[in-house]
Amino acid sequence: MIATLTGTLAERAGDAIVLQTDGGVGYAVTVPLGVAERLPQLGTRCTLYTELVVKEDGWSLFGFDQPNERLVFKRLLGASGFGPRLALGLLSALGPERTVMSIQDRDIAALTTVSGIGKRKAERLVVELQDRFADIAVATSLPRPPAAEEAVKALTILGYPAAAAEEAVRAALGDGTQDGAQKETAAVVRAALQQLTTSRRGSTV
Repeated sequence: MIATLTGTLAERAGDAIVLQTDGGVGYAVTVPLGVAERLPQLGTRCTLYTELVVKEDGWSLFGFDQPNERLVFKRLLGASGFGPRLALGLLSALGPERTVMSIQDRDIAALTTVSGIGKRKAERLVVELQDRFADIAVATSLPRPPAAEEAVKALTILGYPAAAAEEAVRAALGDGTQDGAQKETAAVVRAALQQLTTSRRGSTV
């Protein structure tokens, strides 16, 4: 089993990357959108926690920058009808924390925002996995000001994944408490868009 990979980020294209190890082997790894956005520039060393998925039509290696996200991915694979691509799509759209909280809170509406997950599949996911994340520590979000909630909704309407939108809004608000409560929605959206644009430019370097 390939549990971790450390090497130089040699190639990147969307959710597909190549990590070149010191031994000269380049590993093709598929990562969630949030991980792809947090990766360093090309030519920089990094470490990924990996999960090798073996199927009849081939082997695929999936990578995560946090061990808990890899664990959430593995638990999702244990649900009926959940293959690696669908699990990856869920993590890309919602992120690991919101994925776990949506399942634990039976938030069918949030789960069905993910492409490929209808109401029936979301309900089955909740039934099968609701009690299987108790051992996974996920960051709990502090109460956010109304402007933050509206900003996240606005960004998702613009086409940004919920996880990326929430991360950008958190960065735009700083600590998200007293100063953030005074900001208007439009100002938060503008600041979050700047965060997203900066992140996207960095990912293409």
